[in-house]
Amino acid sequence: MGKQEGPKHGHILDNGETRDRLAAHIARPCRWVPDRPAAGPIGVPRAPKRHKTDFLASTEPPPPVASRPSTHPSNDRIPLCALFIRAGINGKHARVEGDDAVKNRTNIVCTLGPVSRDVPKLEQLLRAGMRVARFNFSHGSHEYHQETLDNLRIASKNTGIMCGVLLDTKGPEIRTGMLDHGEPVQLEMGSEVTLTTDYEVKGNKNLIAVSYASLAKDVAPGSKILCADGSITFTVLSCDVDNGTVQVRCENGAKLGERKNMNLPGVNVDLPTITEKDRDDIINWGVKNKVDFIAASFVRKGSDVEYIREVLGDAASKISIISKVENMEGLDNYDDIVRESDGVMVARGDLGMEIHLEQIFLAQKRMIKRCNEAGKPVITATQMLESMTGAPRPTRAEATDVANAVLDGTDCVMLSGETAAGSYPVEAVSIMADICRESEAYVDNYAVFKNLMDHQSLPMNPLESLASSAVRSAHKVGAELIVCLAKSGRTAQLLAKYRPAATILAVCVEDPNDDSHDAASVARRLLLSRGIRPVVAPVSWRASAEETAADADAGSKHHAVVNVTETKNLMQNAVDYAKDHGMVNPGAMVVGVHRVVGDLILKIVECH
Repeated sequence: MGKQEGPKHGHILDNGETRDRLAAHIARPCRWVPDRPAAGPIGVPRAPKRHKTDFLASTEPPPPVASRPSTHPSNDRIPLCALFIRAGINGKHARVEGDDAVKNRTNIVCTLGPVSRDVPKLEQLLRAGMRVARFNFSHGSHEYHQETLDNLRIASKNTGIMCGVLLDTKGPEIRTGMLDHGEPVQLEMGSEVTLTTDYEVKGNKNLIAVSYASLAKDVAPGSKILCADGSITFTVLSCDVDNGTVQVRCENGAKLGERKNMNLPGVNVDLPTITEKDRDDIINWGVKNKVDFIAASFVRKGSDVEYIREVLGDAASKISIISKVENMEGLDNYDDIVRESDGVMVARGDLGMEIHLEQIFLAQKRMIKRCNEAGKPVITATQMLESMTGAPRPTRAEATDVANAVLDGTDCVMLSGETAAGSYPVEAVSIMADICRESEAYVDNYAVFKNLMDHQSLPMNPLESLASSAVRSAHKVGAELIVCLAKSGRTAQLLAKYRPAATILAVCVEDPNDDSHDAASVARRLLLSRGIRPVVAPVSWRASAEETAADADAGSKHHAVVNVTETKNLMQNAVDYAKDHGMVNPGAMVVGVHRVVGDLILKIVECH
C-alpha cells in the first residue's frame, strides 16, 4: 500500500474546522507576562547589563499614561498576543472580497536597489504590495537615486497605485580605517590589538584605525566593542586618552576588512545626528524631489528631531520625520522621541548590537506599544525575510517574526536586502503580504480598542474624542467602512490609532484657500498608518452626478469650496468609490467623519 500524500505545503489550514480549532486554542484566556527574575535558570546570576536603561526594566515600569486608575496590573507590561486574537475569521468582520479586495492593513516598505529599480520590476513590486519605497542613502549617488525615483513615479502612474517615498539617511557612524595593501587581516581569538583614533593610519592585524575621535575617552576597561555587524567582538583592556589609543582583546577569530562599521554598546557617542552628508541629501535631493518621509538614523533624543525640522525649513510641514531608534540613549529618551516624531522605526540591526539578544523582543513590543498609544505609525525592520535574499521561500522563523510584528501592533513591516539586492524581490513582497493578511484576520480589533481606551488620558481633545467615538460606533454597528474627509490627515491617523475592524477610507481634499496645500502629499503620508486606504478626491466628487453632468455640458470647472452640500457629495462619491473597489458591500453600514464650518460631524449611513 503506497504512502498517503499529506496536505500540500501552505494549505494545511485550508480546512475550516482545523482553522477554527487553532483559532479557538490561541484565543484562550491568557495571563500577563510576569516580571523578569533577577537571576537566571537555577539561581545562576545574570550577566551584568551593558548599560542600565529603564526602558527595558520590568520591575519598575514607567508610570501609566492614563490619569485614571488602570484595571491592569501594570500599564507597561506586555499582554500575551493571544489577548487580542479572536477565534475564527468568518465572523461579521471577515474580509470583504472584491475585484480589488481590501489590501493588507499592515503596510509594506521596500528598499530599492540594483535588482528593483527598473520600471517593470517596480510595477511588479507595487502590484505585490509595496506601499512605501525606501531610498537608502548609505549607498548610491544623488544621480543614481534620481533615476530610481523617476522610474518609481512612472511605475506608480502606469499601475495607478500610490506609493510613498522615504529617504533613509546614512547618519553618524563609526568605521574602521584602511588596511595595508587593502587586504583583509586575520584576527586571532585572544590576540591583543591597538585601536587608534588617527584615521590616516593604515592598519594591520596589530593596529586598527577608528574614525571616532573620542573613543579612548568614552570607553573603559571591560567595555565591549563590536565590529563588522557584530561578527567581531573586542574587550577593552586599557585606554590612553592622551595618545588616542585603546588596547583591546579579540574575543573571536575572524577576518576584518576595510571601513567596517563599529558599535560601542552602552556608550552615548558624541556624534551629530545629522551629518553634512545627511544635510546635503535632505536639502538637495529630498526636499527638491518632495519626498514624503525622512527616516533619520540614530536619533537619540527629542531635540534631534527638532533640529531635523529646522534643517527641513518650510518643507517640514510636508515631510514626516520617522525616527530610527538604534541605541541605548534612544531607548532612554524614547518617550520624548515619540512625542517629537511623526513616526518611529524599530531598527533591530544596530539596536540588536546595543542590547542583549534576549531583550530584543521586549524592546520591539514596548516600542510598538508606546507608538500605538501615541497614535504614531511604527515600522518594524531588519532581517524580516532575510533568507529570501537567496531563497524563494522564507524560513518558518521569519514567517513567524512577521506575523508576531503584526500582532504586536506594527503599522508597517520593512524589507531591506530582500528587495534591494535579493534574488526574489517580488516574491518576498508577495509572501510578506500574505503573512500580514493572515495575521490581521485573527486580530481582535475590539479588544485592542478597549485596551487603548483603558489607558487613554482624560480629558481627550475634541478631535480624538470624535475619532474614538467613530471607531466605537463602527464596532457597535458592524460597519465595514469608515470614510474620513482629510485635510492634514490627523483625523485619519487618530481613527487608525483605535484600530477599527473596518477599513478607513481617507479622502484627501484640496484646500481652495491654501495654494500650498497638496492633497496628494497628505495621501502618501497616510500610507504608513495601519488600516488606512488614502485616495485623492477628484474635483468632480464635490458635485452630485447631476451637477457634474451639467458642468460638463456647460464646459465649466466646478468651484472648489467645501460646504454642507459638497461635503455630502464627497461622502457619497467616496462610498461609491469604496463599493467599486471592493472595500464595502451593498447593504453594509458606513461611518462618516468630517468637519463642516468648524463643526465635527459623525454620521452612520447604509451603503446602497
